[in-house]
Amino acid sequence: MKSKTSKLTRVLVVLAAFALVAGNVSVANAANKTITCYKGTVVKKVTAAKPKCPTGYSTTKPVAKPAASATTATKAGSVAFQGTYKGKISILFGDANLIQVSKVDGTGTGNVSGLTDMSGTASSAPSNLCDNFDGKGVVSGGGNTLNLTFDSSSQGCADSDSAPATITIKGSAKITGGTGKYAGASGTLTVKGTFNINSKGIVNTTESTSFSMDLSGNIATK
Repeated sequence: MKSKTSKLTRVLVVLAAFALVAGNVSVANAANKTITCYKGTVVKKVTAAKPKCPTGYSTTKPVAKPAASATTATKAGSVAFQGTYKGKISILFGDANLIQVSKVDGTGTGNVSGLTDMSGTASSAPSNLCDNFDGKGVVSGGGNTLNLTFDSSSQGCADSDSAPATITIKGSAKITGGTGKYAGASGTLTVKGTFNINSKGIVNTTESTSFSMDLSGNIATK
């Protein structure tokens, strides 16, 4: 009986010793602190009762520098524009004096910044020798385009109330954007031009005639 008690006592003592060691370890760990130290892109963690960063390190995390932009925005500017476009237009005569320019095909020369091709459409229902008209056009070249819309002040004036007649165009065209280096472009161009109507303007007939148009002004680019 004495032997069994002695063995049991030793086991309890061993268990108590393990518990004491475990308890001491737990208390020691609880007293320690861990800090993070930085030096440039190097990061170190220090664990101690009173942790300190090594020489040259700091607990202040460095501020990350913003990544360089992959693209550089095009600076805003102004492009002087002045040129003359010549070519052919196709005219469709409709009911109620409606005249439609169904096609414009012209080539430009001068200071046109490479925009050497012109296309467009227009329409008018003239009741006087001078009348307003609606028109849109595109000048293009070199992978770039510039969109134009005639404003409400634009007019076409005929030198006669019957064919043959010369039509003089005058007014302004607003720049309404574009593509390539003229994406988002704006501004206003002064427009002057002429074309001839040689046929009698019979309803549902067409006519192809020559035109000349001068554009000048500044293109505001983004």
